[in-house]
Amino acid sequence: MKFNELAILPALETALIKENITVPTQIQEHGIPVIIDGKDVFISSETGSGKTLAYLLPLISKLDLTSKNLQVIIVTPTYELCSQIQDQLIKLNQNSGLGVRSQLLIGSASTKRQLEKLKKKPHIVVGSAGRILDLIKMKKLKVHAVNSMVIDEADKMLFGEEMDLVEDILRSMLKERQLIYVSATNQPESNETIASLSPALVSIHTQSNKIVDDIEHICFTAHENDKPKLLCKIINACDPERAIVFTHRNETAGRIARKLAEHKISVGELHGECDKQTRLQAINRFRNGKVKILVASDMAARGLDIKGVTHIFNVDAPGKSKDYLHRAGRTGRAGAHGYCISLMSGEEQKIVRRYERELKIIIKQASIYEGVITYEKKR
Repeated sequence: MKFNELAILPALETALIKENITVPTQIQEHGIPVIIDGKDVFISSETGSGKTLAYLLPLISKLDLTSKNLQVIIVTPTYELCSQIQDQLIKLNQNSGLGVRSQLLIGSASTKRQLEKLKKKPHIVVGSAGRILDLIKMKKLKVHAVNSMVIDEADKMLFGEEMDLVEDILRSMLKERQLIYVSATNQPESNETIASLSPALVSIHTQSNKIVDDIEHICFTAHENDKPKLLCKIINACDPERAIVFTHRNETAGRIARKLAEHKISVGELHGECDKQTRLQAINRFRNGKVKILVASDMAARGLDIKGVTHIFNVDAPGKSKDYLHRAGRTGRAGAHGYCISLMSGEEQKIVRRYERELKIIIKQASIYEGVITYEKKR
């Protein structure tokens, strides 16, 4: 199938060609027609499958570009994902020449500056649920004409405080509106919430809860205190083109980054103790190849889409299989081969079997000696 068979605007097809995108992915092929029809939809597919374009293309195609009203709200759990979606909107607009106005609304940015930009009357806003709700309550963000709302990373957004914020936004909107839920995992808990919000929901699942076959999974055993030193050895042995190192905590991310820098490994940091500007600079330097290792806490695992990531390193083992899936999904994208390497203490080793069982993957046990990595044979 071609994009011109999916009823998107011809100008968007031209814009995609400029990005060397000519054939829709499976999730785009199935999702775009349903969204254009205005139905509530749950889009669930593996990481790197093109979910963002699956909803942006039809939503842009439905915009009334002659109107000054806000028509689409997109909420996500992280600043990084918000920025990524906004960047894609800017790229589509520049390459299509359609004149789509979009704006980023995140909690860590200046409210005064955002209010100034809102005077340009965006068709689409992308941001955190908290900041969007604040602006609605201030009567600075008019939502009377919003006909579509996207909840990206729905399995993260539809719990606890985030859920309360989303519901408050929905209460301020028209009752007749389209809801689009997006996730790489299909969770029973969030499914119940989605069903209550959208009784006539259309569900589209293509390989959700699944890791692509192009990723090789490897595990090294190490005492907790020895992990930074072991990581340096593995990175020197692998010499990754571009890698993300994941930790649970901000302080661990900072400690790992300092250790790598001591070993003359170019590194950037992306975690909660970094301010917005530092995080943005780290992502840009990583994206541009100025640093080849990005040390990140879990906040970056969701939705971060950077081309050419060859290796993922888990310094702290994710407690849930779905979190392992999100981390691993930052590599092996668009048919490229990737590696997900975990450093696990003896206590964490029991999680390996669960990953293998629930994600239907094989994790190879490995060790390193004098710069050479060897693999143990399966018993």
